[in-house]
Amino acid sequence: MRHRISGRKLKRTASHRRATLAALSTALLRHKRITTTVTKAKETRMVVEKLITRARRASAQADRPAASIHARRETARLIKDRSVVAELFSTIVAKIGDRPGGYTRIVRLGQRMGDNAEMAVIELVDFNTGQATEKTTAPAKKKPAAKKKTKAKVKTKPGAPAPAAERAQAKEKES
Repeated sequence: MRHRISGRKLKRTASHRRATLAALSTALLRHKRITTTVTKAKETRMVVEKLITRARRASAQADRPAASIHARRETARLIKDRSVVAELFSTIVAKIGDRPGGYTRIVRLGQRMGDNAEMAVIELVDFNTGQATEKTTAPAKKKPAAKKKTKAKVKTKPGAPAPAAERAQAKEKES
């Protein structure tokens, strides 16, 4: 029984799990929307929402600059990209404003073709208003029409090889 045990192991060691969640969190804060599996999205949501809350509270304490610096350093322990940390504390916090939580949204997409894993889009709520939350894939390319292969009608005995000139003509017609 797993009573009062939060979080998922994601079939990884602790260090690998921390690195995976850091990479997913960085990608989400940079691109505002990523596609991943449902379980990874749920774990990423827990991490990102805590980071955003920490940044929002630090920006609310404008009279205490040391608190802001401390919050930036704590965030930078997980998010290694300085530009993403700066964007979190400026753009993202400014856009979120007074939202009391629920900064992310998870939209399920269905199963992945290769291994049937359930896929989802996780996105920052205030940054993706009005966008379609459908699966973002490239449009399917039309296959070129198959050329009809016509065999040269050669009157030869069954099993006998066709003459060389007739074979050359047949190749020209095919190409």
